[in-house]
Amino acid sequence: MIRTASEILSDLGRRYKQPQMKLRQLTQRGEIFKVVRGLYETEKDTPGEVLAGAIYGPSYLSFEYALSRYGLIPEGVHLFTSASFQKNKTKLYKTPFGVYSYSDIPADVFPYGVNVENIHDRPYAMATCEKALCDKLYKERPIAGKRAMEAFLFDDQRIEYDDFRNLDFVFIQKIASLYKKKNLYILSKMR
Repeated sequence: MIRTASEILSDLGRRYKQPQMKLRQLTQRGEIFKVVRGLYETEKDTPGEVLAGAIYGPSYLSFEYALSRYGLIPEGVHLFTSASFQKNKTKLYKTPFGVYSYSDIPADVFPYGVNVENIHDRPYAMATCEKALCDKLYKERPIAGKRAMEAFLFDDQRIEYDDFRNLDFVFIQKIASLYKKKNLYILSKMR
């Protein structure tokens, strides 16, 4: 279970005179695990996906991590990549549960195309395949046109053409303009 330091200290304060010392002992003995400053996890086998939204938020898993999970890109991704908004910076956290990266997308598009998924009865937020692709293209350098976009998608990212054709282009067209970036305009016209 994800717990804040203040929650744990409040609980320990009812039983111990020095709750901070007890928290340090519990951490050293591996009974509780420090994720980042002020955030702890009580179970050592917690899937990394579950922690992504708690470490830095609001956020949801997206970009390369989601594209890999959906099988759109062939590479396995070991970095938990997440989208955030209005943070104006990219953040990276190295934790005992994995490495987490957070990048901004426009606030207007942030709430669209995000599902709540569960692993071991613990929820986490992840972009749909289409949203993850749009988020990825938002972060990329400007792409010159349709041919350059095809080269990027099918050669550089190694997306299978049939998988690409099966994407929900109605949804992509609905959200593309919210990114206010040429890459998304080009993608929305590729159907």
